[in-house]
Formats: sequence, structure tokens, C-alpha cells
Amino acid sequence: MSESPETALRRALEMIEPEMLRGLARTDGGYVELLPDVPAPNPSPASIAMNNRVVAAIYEKLWRPFGVSLMGIAGMSMSAERAKAVADLRLSGPQRVLDVACGPGNFTRFLSEALTGDGLAVGFDISEAMIARAVRDNRAPRAAYVRGDAAHLPYAEGAFDAVCCYAALYLIPKPMVVVDELIRVLRPGGRVAIMTSCEPRPAPLGSVVGFGTGLAGVRMFPKNQFTDIFERAGMTDIQQEIRGLAQFVSATKQ
Repeated sequence: MSESPETALRRALEMIEPEMLRGLARTDGGYVELLPDVPAPNPSPASIAMNNRVVAAIYEKLWRPFGVSLMGIAGMSMSAERAKAVADLRLSGPQRVLDVACGPGNFTRFLSEALTGDGLAVGFDISEAMIARAVRDNRAPRAAYVRGDAAHLPYAEGAFDAVCCYAALYLIPKPMVVVDELIRVLRPGGRVAIMTSCEPRPAPLGSVVGFGTGLAGVRMFPKNQFTDIFERAGMTDIQQEIRGLAQFVSATKQ
């Protein structure tokens, strides 16, 4: 198969389900648009920032590194975080990967570079500004982008070999619905990986941090929340690494 960004976009469109939704999708902007004329919701200061074109432009070099430093994982470089994602997802060969809340697509493109053959990394986000930046900066022969609602992923059950969501669940209005969707579209034997916030300890510190992040619209999740969710879903090989106010959790679907 010929490898090109145009081919990747066509393949990303072909994965959309149901067929009726696929038929209504637009691709004239260089990505699959499933929400034409529907703006992204802005329920908090943090989400407003994520839908801002200026933030999208500086996100990878300034905004995200600043946020990472606040979470206490500044000791992990961006390249190390990306390498960890590839390792946690166990990417190789012609796999299909879904990167939910992909932002400007830097992670998506990096994940796509670990694939070969018919492999495809799909970056998925609801922010028009972020998707537009992803198309501008991070289209690739095995990377394409879709704008839609992560609470209703437009894919068949088991459509992907690996799924991930990094640095976004704490901003999403219905994070647990999104996690359920990640699990649903993952095939048996595939890997899910997330990076999100983690409540600090001791409790008094957690209360102070929780108040501040709550004002900005950022959730702090309990340490065991996602490991428990994956266990209840029957997932295995659950791994968790906590760094400051961040947690990396991955698991295999049975």
C-alpha cells in the first residue's frame, strides 16, 4: 500500500462507524470532521485554553512542559515520555493505534513512527484549534486525525490494537465514560495506556492542591481509581507508575 498522509486520512475515514456517520463526515480540512459547526465545549478555564489557537501553537514547546513541571514529572523529558508510551503500548508492526485527546498531534505522529506496513495512528480530539494544528504540523504517512466526541467514539468494538489518552482525562467532562470507551474499542490482547493526575498525599496537601486545580477545572484522581477500573474490566498485566502529581497506568484487555 502506498504510504502518504492522504492514504492515512482515507484509512482513518474508513474506520468510522456506523456507516451513516462515515458518509456524513468531511475531510476537506485534511482531517475527518465528525462535528461540523459544533464548537468544543468550554466548561472551565482549562478547557477554554485547550480550544485556543494561540495555546495550540505553543502547546508542545511551552504549555505542556509547564504543566508537566507543575505535576512534578519534570525529571522525565518529553522524548522519554513518548518512549514510555511506545513501550507501555507495546507498539510494533502494522498495528492500529488510537490517541484520544491528541492535541496538536506530536504524540500521535511519534506513535505512528513505531509502526510499519499498514500500521495507522489516529489522533482524536474535540478541539478545532488542536486538530488544525495537528494537520498543519504532524500529518504523516501513518498518522491521521479525527475531530469528534471521545465520550462516543465512532468505532466498532475491538477496532484498535492499542489505545491511549495522555494528559487529558483530568480536563474531560466525563472522564470515566471516556475510559469505558477506550476499553470498548480495544481488541482482546491489546494495550491501553493513560497518563493523568494523581491525588497527592498526605491528605492536607491533597485538599490544598485539589482546591486550586478545581478552580481551574482540573480533576485530581485517587491513586487506585484507574487500576481498580481496569481490574473490574477483567484486564491483566496492570502497571502503574506515579511521579509527583501524575500517574501512568497501562493494562492488557483479555
